[in-house]
Amino acid sequence: MSGQNVQRPLDALGKSVDSPVLIKLKGDREFRGILKSFDLHMNLVLNNAEELQDGEITRKLGVVLIRGDNIVYISP
Repeated sequence: MSGQNVQRPLDALGKSVDSPVLIKLKGDREFRGILKSFDLHMNLVLNNAEELQDGEITRKLGVVLIRGDNIVYISP
């Protein structure tokens, strides 16, 4: 295995900055927005964030901070 295609999780997240992402949280909550920044704890700042339920927008939230320990997955 050459290691050239291996990425660290934060490297992959860094490539998604200023792009739309879908975030799934514990408790079956989903948010969609533009990833503006993140830190080593995977705390995220999203712009134009929307809360989703069954793929439908339930609330428009604007700028949100999501704590990394609540995240189940992040999809670009």
